[in-house]
Amino acid sequence: MAQEDLERKVDLAFLAAFYGGLLTENQRRILSLHCEEDFSLGEIAEEMGVSRQAAHETLNRASQKLIEMEAALGVARRFQRMEEGLNEALLSLRGRDYARAERVIEDLLSLDQEEENGL
Repeated sequence: MAQEDLERKVDLAFLAAFYGGLLTENQRRILSLHCEEDFSLGEIAEEMGVSRQAAHETLNRASQKLIEMEAALGVARRFQRMEEGLNEALLSLRGRDYARAERVIEDLLSLDQEEENGL
């Protein structure tokens, strides 16, 4: 359970890096306390001067909004795919597998073009 909670916090913090500007200041602060500072709901409530229930509801709304934005736009997923591809290309270059590096880069360019065209 603790590992799942940690992974959820990391995922939410990652999404907040892309979509956090779409949250209210209050939502951003509560999400930050939860994900980055590892505050419990009770600690968040105390820090923010709200009830534990209000902290819980705000955290849920913020999390849901981030998830919905990613589902609609896919910016974080696209970033991860590009980063993974660039790392793969770099490893291929370091291994002097230039043909593989070229294929990976071409795939990344195709992916970028497809997403620009809405495919």
